[in-house]
Amino acid sequence: MSYFSDLGLAEPILRALETKGYSDPTPIQRQSIPALLEGRDLLGIAQTGTGKTAAFALPSLHRLAADPQPRKPASCRMLVLSPTRELAAQIAENMKGYAKNLKLSVDCVFGGIPIGKQARRLVPGVDVLVATPGRLLDLIDSRALTIGRTEIFVLDEADQMMDLGFIHALKRVANLLPAKRQSLFFSATMPKSIEDLGKQFIKNPVRVEVAPQSTTAERVEQYVSFLNQPEKQALLSLTVRRMLASKELDRGIVFTRTKHGADRVARNLGAAGIDARAIHGNKSQAQRTAALEAFRQGSCPILVATDIAARGIDVSGVSHVFNFELPNVPEQYVHRIGRTARAGADGVAISFCAPDEKPYLRDIERLTKVKPEVMPLPENFLAEAARLPAPVRRPAGEENEGRREQGHGRRDGGRRDGGRSDAGRRDGGRGEGGARRDGGRNEGPRSEGVRNGGGRRADGPRHEGARQEGPRHDGGRHDAGAEGAAKRRFRPRGNTTTGQHRNKVRRVV
Repeated sequence: MSYFSDLGLAEPILRALETKGYSDPTPIQRQSIPALLEGRDLLGIAQTGTGKTAAFALPSLHRLAADPQPRKPASCRMLVLSPTRELAAQIAENMKGYAKNLKLSVDCVFGGIPIGKQARRLVPGVDVLVATPGRLLDLIDSRALTIGRTEIFVLDEADQMMDLGFIHALKRVANLLPAKRQSLFFSATMPKSIEDLGKQFIKNPVRVEVAPQSTTAERVEQYVSFLNQPEKQALLSLTVRRMLASKELDRGIVFTRTKHGADRVARNLGAAGIDARAIHGNKSQAQRTAALEAFRQGSCPILVATDIAARGIDVSGVSHVFNFELPNVPEQYVHRIGRTARAGADGVAISFCAPDEKPYLRDIERLTKVKPEVMPLPENFLAEAARLPAPVRRPAGEENEGRREQGHGRRDGGRRDGGRSDAGRRDGGRGEGGARRDGGRNEGPRSEGVRNGGGRRADGPRHEGARQEGPRHDGGRHDAGAEGAAKRRFRPRGNTTTGQHRNKVRRVV
C-alpha cells in the first residue's frame, strides 16, 4: 500500500491532505502524480469520483510552490478549464484546500455573475485560475487577463467540452497559451475521436487509464422499471417517499432530459410532500448555488437536474440516482450514475424506461456491458398512485419555455445543453470571442449568457441577471452579433410557437 507521503509531495501539501483525512492515493492519483511531478504531459481517463481533481492539483501545486515567482498583473501561472460553473467552483474549492499552507492564490471565474468584479480581482495576477471557456475568453477580449505566461494548462472533463461544442473556443485558448507549457487532459470517457483531437493540445503524453472506457461504477446497483411515460411521476413520488420514510435514501438526484421537465418533476414531488429543488441552465446562478447548497447541507434531500449538472455535482452522501428519463446519449448515463458510489461508498441507480426509450436502454447496455436488474412496479401501484395529489400545472410564465424547448427538439445535455452551454459558445455569427461594448446592455464584454436584469428576453421568463446559456439550435435564432440580424432571424415560420408569442418576443427584443 502506498501513501501520499511516498509520492514526493511537499510537506505543506501533505499537511493539508492530513487535515482532510486523506492518506491513501486513489489509482489515478498513484499513476498520475509521479509523471506530473516530472513535468510530463498527461492524458488521464478515469470514472467520475475517482479523484481526478487531486491527481492534477497536488503535483501542480507542488511544482508552483517549488518555483516561487512574483505574480504578474492580469495573468495566471496555472489555468484549469471546466465545462460547467458548478464543476469549476468545486475544483477551485478543492484546490484552495490543498493550497491552504502554501503562498499560492486560487481564483475562479465563470458566467452568471458580473464580469467587472472578476476582472478587478485579476488585476494583481493569480497563481491558479479555474474558469469556464466563455468567461475566460471574455476576460481575455476585455484585456483583463492574459494567458501567455501560463505554465500549466489543465482541461478537465475533456469529452464533455467536445460534446458541448467548445472545440473552437479550446483551439483559440490553445493558440493563446505559450508553446512551452505542461498540458493535462482528464476525462471520464475518451472516445477515439476525442483522443485524436486531444493530441493537438498535448505532446507525447503519459496515458493513465484506471478503468475501462465507459464502464459504470462497480459499487452502483443498477435497476430498471418498465412503465408508461405518464406513470413515471407517480412511481417516482411513491418510491422516494417510501425510501425517505425508511431512511433508505439519504440524498437523491433525479435526472431529466429537459429543463421544463426538471421543473415539472420538482413541483410534483413538492406537491407529494417531498422537498425537491431543480437545477438547470435556465436558472440564475444564485438559484443554482442556493439549490446545490441546500442539497449539500441535507435540508433538501432531492435534487432534480439536467445533464449539464451531471459533471458538476460532487456531494458526499448521494445514495440514489433516478433516471426519470433515460439519456439519448448513452455516455451521459455513465456520468449520471457516477454522482453516487463516490469515495468508496455504495450507491443505487434506478431508471424508468418507457416503451419509446427501450432503444436508449439498449445503447446504454451495449456501452456499459451491464444489464440493469428489472425492478417490478409496487403492488397496488395504480391504487396508490390514484391517491397522490394531481400533477401541478406549469406556471403561466414557464409555458412558452416548455413550448420552445419541445418544439425545437433540443436535448438538455449530451450533444446540446438545451441552449448555450455553460461556457457560452461564441463561434456563431458574432465571431470567436467578439466582445460587446462596455456600458451596453451587459456589464463589460458579452459573458456566458449573462445580462443585467433589464436585458433582452432569454428562452423563458426573465431571471435576475441570467440568460439562457447559449445560442439556439435546430431552428432557433442565429447567434448573430448584430441586433437587427437577431431580430430578423429570431424564429422561422412554422408551428413551433404561436403568433401571439412571436409578437411578445419582438416587443421585448
